[in-house]
Amino acid sequence: MGNPVNRGRALLACIATLMTIAAPIAPAIAADGAMIEDPANGSNFYCAERKLGTWFYCTKPKAKPVDPAVAPPPAAPAETATERLDKVTAELRELKAKAILEPSTENITAYVQFQREQLDRASMFSDVWQRAVWQNPELDYTLQRPVGTVAKAAWLNDRKVDRDQAINHLGERYGIFYFFAQSCGACEIFSPILKSVTDSHGLHVMAISTDGGPSDVFTHYSVDSGQRERMGLTSKATPAVVLFDTVTHRAVPIGYGVIAADELMDRIYTLTQTKPGSDY
Repeated sequence: MGNPVNRGRALLACIATLMTIAAPIAPAIAADGAMIEDPANGSNFYCAERKLGTWFYCTKPKAKPVDPAVAPPPAAPAETATERLDKVTAELRELKAKAILEPSTENITAYVQFQREQLDRASMFSDVWQRAVWQNPELDYTLQRPVGTVAKAAWLNDRKVDRDQAINHLGERYGIFYFFAQSCGACEIFSPILKSVTDSHGLHVMAISTDGGPSDVFTHYSVDSGQRERMGLTSKATPAVVLFDTVTHRAVPIGYGVIAADELMDRIYTLTQTKPGSDY
């Protein structure tokens, strides 16, 4: 069979000869193993004659131009909840107007049926609202201001205790200006009420007569010499109760006319001890 070494040398020589012959027509190989057209190396045989095309990277497909006339329209934006509700409202108004202007059985039936659907929707909203409030205490306003008979009574009792304690110390900072007139019939009714409240809570009252006449209840009084104007008060109505803050030197009108004792104390407590919006 011959020397193995010689046979190996002969085999390598044959391989080298074949590679030399095949080189002009061997196609280039891409990184992914596909053939790439290279006319210099004769790969036109694969790309042109055999029409292997895109799969051998001979040609790249061109994007088809989009005809504006047949292009699909852009998708419409999603309808918002507000827009949907506006449509319901508009349809309800239209059905109602049509039923009134053209009161046929069909028109009235259509309106009543559509209205009933919206009433059912409103009932569902109300029911879910109530359930959400019950299950989330931070949403339940009745925990801050009860409306039930038992809870409200307890809340009012606690508030009355807080109110009375606050008014008991009110004289440390506030004084009361009481504007009255001898000719004022309402002053005769209100003066004893104010006297009772201020005496029971140790509040000092500066009674001022706007017409110079005396008071049967507040025997120590002064005649108005422009105190209202200096306090920035524009109303001349009597009787009038005004708190004066000795710290800020600010006048705080409490009310005008006849005021019940309990309401008077509530007003004083609210205007001096609570912030706007915190009690409602």
